[in-house]
Amino acid sequence: MTVKRLCRAASIALCIAAGASSSWAGDEVSVISRQISDFRIGSSETQFGSLEFLGGLEMVSSRALFGSLSSIRFRPDQKHFVVVLDTGQWLTGSIERDVKGRLSGLSAVEITPMKNGAGVSFEGKGHMDAEGLALDGDRILVSFEQAHRVDVYPDPGFADSGAIATLPILIPRKMLDDNRGIETITVAPASSPLRGGVVVVSERGLDSDGNRLAAILSGPLKGRFSVKRDGSFDITDGAFLPDGDLLLLERRFNMAEGIGMRLRRIKGADIRPGAVVDGELLLGGNFNSQIDNMEGLDAFQAADGMTHIILVSDDNHSILQRNLMLEFRLSDSVKQAASD
Repeated sequence: MTVKRLCRAASIALCIAAGASSSWAGDEVSVISRQISDFRIGSSETQFGSLEFLGGLEMVSSRALFGSLSSIRFRPDQKHFVVVLDTGQWLTGSIERDVKGRLSGLSAVEITPMKNGAGVSFEGKGHMDAEGLALDGDRILVSFEQAHRVDVYPDPGFADSGAIATLPILIPRKMLDDNRGIETITVAPASSPLRGGVVVVSERGLDSDGNRLAAILSGPLKGRFSVKRDGSFDITDGAFLPDGDLLLLERRFNMAEGIGMRLRRIKGADIRPGAVVDGELLLGGNFNSQIDNMEGLDAFQAADGMTHIILVSDDNHSILQRNLMLEFRLSDSVKQAASD
């Protein structure tokens, strides 16, 4: 299917017409980026509770497949990344920084079709609707919705390989909505109580009390738990912090309340079978913030010794939405949360 894309002139001064087929793959993808210097539109404020906004990017490309970013994970060098697109592709590349260390662009970007366990690629979202991504030693784990599952790919070699295994997800598939499935997959630190366990959280799969279904798929605390649902926000990604706490990204979009996003921090010690976990609000954003359909999140300890958090958005290949990458620095010395 061919998708025509246009960028908004108010955001990026160059308008790009695209006509590539979704079967295209193999060449390096050129991405044009515009730096974002403020999180609150029209405000120079950078400190939001325990988070400091470091900058961001708005990104466009002439390749029709660029967009629909669902989840992002950084390699140990904190420069190279792996992304899954919910249209069934891998996206790999590197971030670039300016002389002040702020995000300035992407380089060496490539898009490759994902393959299922039979080594077959599919167009569209029916079978390869990739939503979550985790790097776990010599394997990459990907969660899919609609055809709900967690597939395992070899690392290195994932881009050329079909899935080599499928993990039991521990959540009954009948409890997962077709388009609200396992949105989050992440791996706990080996030093945490979960001992490197794989954790999944559903976007809107609900238990009998209306809380979001989640599960620990491996390790000493294997079993199901729930995340307390609060209002109209849905979970779209998560990542463990170096200390073992779980950071969850949530988004909201409806006609009554408009667009919104927030970050919550769940204590790692609270995550165990049978628990209903809730957490501290770290950040909230709405139409006054530089946000869109925020879907991807990663956290890592950076060269400055502090935890950095990077968020990405899914533009749904719509001319009304944007591909964003935002970076924050977490300071545990500040405990006051920022509200939306």
